[in-house]
Amino acid sequence: MDTTIIDDLRRKFRQGSMLMQLIYINCAVFVIIAVIQISLMLFRLDASPFLRFLQLPASLGNFLKQPWSILTYMFLHAGLLHLVFNMLWLYWFGTMFLQYFSAKHLRGLYLFGGFCGGALYMLMFNIFPVFTPIVNYAFMMGASASVLAVVAAVAYREPNYPVNLLLLGTFKLKYLALVVIGLDLLFINSENAGGHIAHLGGALSGLWFAYSLAKGSDLTKWINNAIDLLTSIFTPKYRKPRMKVEYGSKRQADYDFNTKKKEKNDQIDTILEKIKKSGYSSLTEEEKKALFNASKH
Repeated sequence: MDTTIIDDLRRKFRQGSMLMQLIYINCAVFVIIAVIQISLMLFRLDASPFLRFLQLPASLGNFLKQPWSILTYMFLHAGLLHLVFNMLWLYWFGTMFLQYFSAKHLRGLYLFGGFCGGALYMLMFNIFPVFTPIVNYAFMMGASASVLAVVAAVAYREPNYPVNLLLLGTFKLKYLALVVIGLDLLFINSENAGGHIAHLGGALSGLWFAYSLAKGSDLTKWINNAIDLLTSIFTPKYRKPRMKVEYGSKRQADYDFNTKKKEKNDQIDTILEKIKKSGYSSLTEEEKKALFNASKH
């Protein structure tokens, strides 16, 4: 790919809002995963083990083998429609979220919602016997838990915010949030039980965040502090030029001064020697002027 295109994308990412950066990351991960899958397919290799490596397992034993999946799963999507649907919701409700909370809160809540959704998913799959036959084979991916955390936080903060739904009219945000959470409860017994459980975990984390923040406690602070620390470690630091440059310049100036001083002294010595041999009258006007200037120092 042309380096100018890559540089342009990097610049847009840095200049974009936190909301757009989250969307860019999700889209970039989707493209990278798709390219890897296509590459493996061309060599007749199975891409499933690679995806399992990044998806969140329900089994605690499998999770201990890939603990990073609690983070990576929330940036993966099963298909283009899955990605588009989640990113549209994230954009709509993320825009509302930023009217009442900070960009760092959005970043922290996206991750916090994903963590809570993943934790509830694993917890329920390992507690309830109905999931026992599939717990060792169940894996999950998607940003839905993170997105629903944002939705729930906005609904708690502004429950009467009017939301205009295509073909359905205008509803208060609190009712929309209740419908979404209610549907997840109803479909826990479906084939995508893990996804619906994670949605509930994300929504509950959003309510928890907004409630705690109203009481003066920021549940995302530890996440943002950790990110800021990592960013400061891996961000190159620009240092001022070392003083050696200045010392070098000073040494050069001293050398030039001493050279000129020696030349003047040699010139005066030559003039004095001429006066001894031929007298003052033998001096030229320039030599007399140089002798006069030297006598003033």
